[in-house]
Amino acid sequence: MPKEYSRSQRVAEQIRRELAELIRLEVKDPRIGMISLTDVEVTPDYAHAKVFFTSMTGEEGLDEILAGLRRASGFLRRELGRRVRIHTTPELHFHYDKSLEQGSRLSRLIDDAVREDEARHDHESSAGPDLPDGGADKKDD
Repeated sequence: MPKEYSRSQRVAEQIRRELAELIRLEVKDPRIGMISLTDVEVTPDYAHAKVFFTSMTGEEGLDEILAGLRRASGFLRRELGRRVRIHTTPELHFHYDKSLEQGSRLSRLIDDAVREDEARHDHESSAGPDLPDGGADKKDD
C-alpha cells in the first residue's frame, strides 16, 4: 500500500524542490556557493518555513552562506509565490543541517571501533588460549 502524505508534507516537498532550483539557477550571490536543501518544514498556517541545507564546504563559511540566503530570501519568497499555489507564501528561515556531518562522524567512529575490535580479536586469537580448558574460566554446575 503506498504511503500517504499530508498536504503540508507535499507542499513542503514542492517548496524544497522549487527553492533548490531557484537557488541553483537564479540566485547569483557568490556567498551561497554549492548548497543542498535537505528538508523543509512548514507551519500549519504556511506562514513560516524552516529550510534546512548543507554545504559542500561543511561549516566553513557558514555565516557568509546564511547572509547570502537571507539577502536572497525576499526574491526567493516572491518567486516561490509564483510557482507554488498556496494561500500564503511562507516566510523563509534558513538553518544549517548538521545531521549529515554528525551521521558521517558517527559512522567513522563505529568503523574505527569495529576495526579496533577486529584487530584486538585477531591479536588474541593468534596469541592462543590462556587457559588449558579452551578459555572456560569456571566449570558448569
